[in-house]
Amino acid sequence: MQNLKVKGKHAGSDQLYEKDFYAWANKNAELLRAGRLSEVDAGNIAEELETMGRSEKRELTNRLAVLLAHLLKWVFQPELRSNSWKYTIRGQRDDILDILEESPSLRSEIDERLVKAYEKATRLAAEQTGLEEGNFPANCPYSFDQAMDKDFWPE
Repeated sequence: MQNLKVKGKHAGSDQLYEKDFYAWANKNAELLRAGRLSEVDAGNIAEELETMGRSEKRELTNRLAVLLAHLLKWVFQPELRSNSWKYTIRGQRDDILDILEESPSLRSEIDERLVKAYEKATRLAAEQTGLEEGNFPANCPYSFDQAMDKDFWPE
């Protein structure tokens, strides 16, 4: 493929990006490793990196939502508590810790993520319990530290 510059990009690079993402990714990785920076598809690489960052943030929010939903279920349906719920809570805590270990800068967004996650959690808990969303507290009743504490089981 001929590498002709077109407005800061290379002719054919966008086509490869659109038609064969895997080939595009491998080609650009090879170019980066070889130090051939003038040939990389910088615009699409930047876009993919931003997408990866948003994906990590979304994953953290989703894991928090599942954790919070199960903590709500734990409180609002104590008669249905099961090992399955306990293992889900523990698993989400572990997965959240893994995410934060791999991307520690996400810790600066914990408060915002917790708010968003709680909105999802109340919908999820309502769906899974059959209770109305209004039965759950309007704001998250748990701090991040509480929700993540392995010994925290709300009553």
